[in-house]
Amino acid sequence: MKRRPLSMLLAPLALLACTQAAAATVIDVTKTPWCGCCSEWVERMEAAGFTVTTRDVDNLDPVARAAGVPDTLRSCHTARVEGYTIEGHVPAADIRRLLASRPDAVGLSVPGMVAGSPGMEVPGRSDPYMVVLIGRSGKHRVWARYEGGAPAHRH
Repeated sequence: MKRRPLSMLLAPLALLACTQAAAATVIDVTKTPWCGCCSEWVERMEAAGFTVTTRDVDNLDPVARAAGVPDTLRSCHTARVEGYTIEGHVPAADIRRLLASRPDAVGLSVPGMVAGSPGMEVPGRSDPYMVVLIGRSGKHRVWARYEGGAPAHRH
């Protein structure tokens, strides 16, 4: 009988562990009850494999402020995932990259409510936008750029 290396036997278990870890990633979203695009973004995150919880509040300002989001980088909802803040319509791929690279940062933001960003899809319109990395020092930088709904350039 031919013996298999131990690594061949453990590989399926490692794959299962990775799959379970990805499925276990929870995004906690705080939004207003009347914002439909926030609910659309939540649907996009669930479709991307995240588990999402939501909490409705009447005023997001204190939530975003407590999460470390500068006024200039605000949007319509504030989320938390694994210690990071996600402000606005940030694409799932950028959240995954943030969680994989683990920079020393507050989190990511798509300031405003940009047509073409996840949850803000408008037929026939997709505006360029940036995903911004919010630094703990108060400085921020471009994390990703999107032109017409497709990634144009990443830093």
